Amino acid sequence: MSDSVYLALRGDLPDPSTGKLIEAMLVSSVDHGVTPPSVLTALTVASTGADLSACVAAGVLAISRWHGGAIEACMYTLYDAVGEQKKSGASVDDVAAQTVAGAKAAKKRISGYGHRIHTADPRTTKLFVLAAEAGHSGPYVEMALAIAGVFEAQGKPLPINVDGAMAAVLCELDFDPQLANAFFIMARVPGIVAHVYEERTREKPMRKIDPGTWEYDGPERRDLT
Repeated sequence: MSDSVYLALRGDLPDPSTGKLIEAMLVSSVDHGVTPPSVLTALTVASTGADLSACVAAGVLAISRWHGGAIEACMYTLYDAVGEQKKSGASVDDVAAQTVAGAKAAKKRISGYGHRIHTADPRTTKLFVLAAEAGHSGPYVEMALAIAGVFEAQGKPLPINVDGAMAAVLCELDFDPQLANAFFIMARVPGIVAHVYEERTREKPMRKIDPGTWEYDGPERRDLT
């Protein structure tokens, strides 16, 4: 799957380690339960009796600036920061500090940092390890880490989340930021399909959907490695 995705977007097959990295990015965002807007939107449409294609399309259409858009926004930040570093000859730490200061002055959040659950996102660690193994750990990963270091030094630790990690890796692979949402969409579609199928086959039509009232009744926890 990952090789086909890379081939479709870049016109060439990736080497095995790069293909493994692409696959890891897709798996890292594959499904986040019933609470994401894309799933809630798809479930609401499914509850009306709409066809599968309409339900999935509705879910995909909910992926935009505030839901899934952090990867694209972070890519632009990293491309700009590394570009400034190359232009000015300043150190990565100085440019990272300038980037954070500029965002604060403009009262803008730097996408790709912080997580409501993780103090250190394990998916980020894995993606950066795989990027290094594939030879794709360069200036963008370094800049992403430096920006995180600035936050920590200022007493407000904001870990690089999976969106930030994917942004750094996609920059290393020289992808256009306009394709960032595509990776999020491709990762989320299998989960959206599964949720829609369950809604259509197990739930009553036109029900009130509360993302806080659900109970998992699927297979028991098992080792899939």
